[in-house]
Amino acid sequence: MYCPKCSQQQISEETKFCSRCGFPLGLVSEILAHGGFLPQLADLYKSKKIFTRRNGLIFSLFWFLIFVVVLAPFVAITDGPGELIGSLALLGTVGSLMMVIASFLILKKERVNLELPNHELPNRSIHNIHGSQQTALPPTQSQPAQSYVPPANSWKAPNTGEFAQPQSVTEGTTKLLRKEEE
Repeated sequence: MYCPKCSQQQISEETKFCSRCGFPLGLVSEILAHGGFLPQLADLYKSKKIFTRRNGLIFSLFWFLIFVVVLAPFVAITDGPGELIGSLALLGTVGSLMMVIASFLILKKERVNLELPNHELPNRSIHNIHGSQQTALPPTQSQPAQSYVPPANSWKAPNTGEFAQPQSVTEGTTKLLRKEEE
């Protein structure tokens, strides 16, 4: 298998990251295992219905807004006939109500897949350092906190920090005076 980012050939098919650029190869191996197709994205390739209940309700809302809120006042401002203004308002109101009722009675809800996607790797066996299969976590282990703490006064940090103080105040100055005398 090759890395799609830097074209580095990988040592093993089970490699999780590219050894050269660090690109995650988990999805690449899953795509190769499923023949160039991710099963998690199967819903994206299904044909979607246009005539759903939600789309019908949205269309009826736009119908109402266009006829009652936009066209009827526009015709009234431009001194249109009163019959046209009334018919536009009536057509917008009654038409949108009919579409709302038809959406609830005729159109069906859009199916929503509420299941969580199954993100399993094709290779379920987990190998430990020794190469044997490990199906569960190791048994619990407990160690006291004192085993992690070094004994007192066993190690001292080197005096190389930014705020390191000299041993005495006169130690650094006497060296400078001796250099000036020479």
